[in-house]
Amino acid sequence: MSKKIKAITMVRNDRFLEKWVTYYGAQLGKDNLYVYFDGEDQEIPAFCEGVHTQLEPKMKGDVVSTERQRSRFISAKAAELFAEGADMVIATDADEFLIVDPDLNMGLAQFLSSLPPYSCHSGLGVDVLQHLPTEQKIDFSKPFLSQRFRGWLYSRYTKPSVITRPLTWGGGCHRVKGQNFHIAKGLYLFHFGGVDLEHLREISAEPSRIEGGWTRHQLKRQRAIEKVSSVKARPWESLVGPMRAMQTLCRPLFALNKPTTFGLKFVAEIPERFRNTI
Repeated sequence: MSKKIKAITMVRNDRFLEKWVTYYGAQLGKDNLYVYFDGEDQEIPAFCEGVHTQLEPKMKGDVVSTERQRSRFISAKAAELFAEGADMVIATDADEFLIVDPDLNMGLAQFLSSLPPYSCHSGLGVDVLQHLPTEQKIDFSKPFLSQRFRGWLYSRYTKPSVITRPLTWGGGCHRVKGQNFHIAKGLYLFHFGGVDLEHLREISAEPSRIEGGWTRHQLKRQRAIEKVSSVKARPWESLVGPMRAMQTLCRPLFALNKPTTFGLKFVAEIPERFRNTI
């Protein structure tokens, strides 16, 4: 029996939002989506029709401060949804997509409903980055994974994106305070923040991002594209199992409820079966 699953995101002038609404709307139903806009100066786009939307006062502070504020805000909204009868709440950025391995022939709601009753669940993090030698500018109107074929199996994006009771996410929702994480076999969190170098350069030049201290973060993403472009990709099936095991066992000393690969870059070839998932 499928559980009542809600999904939350918070955005500000985010180009990925339409894909987020389209994907999670197809998986969960638009009426189960909640989009909060960081700033009352924004307009709610037409594609959000049928989605619960709300303009919020813009969060003040630098990138670290606002990420913490946002996580507290989302945690509070998730608690409200549980009080209203939700069984599970998903929280992701608009460029993050929880995808079930197509080989399992299960939708996201069915898959999540079948999981053990842990407090939180993670998908194995896959940071999809442009391969500069072979991949052209991304076309946002087409499936991303029909244009990008390599993913860095990066522990930073093995995030506890699904919770089953009111909990508090840490900054950027990279951990749940006071809780361990559980990486679900067959579930992946695909992150597309570095999917296109030109797009990154464009948003890095936006005055609001410069003012908020995002420049360093965006430059780091650009360097990641350049570095990973020089790493040889290995077969998906030879990496995802060992990476799931490694991230389950290995924790950074400063955050024992987060996974790590100690800076090692394991880049996998994304299988063809994922081409039209997102």
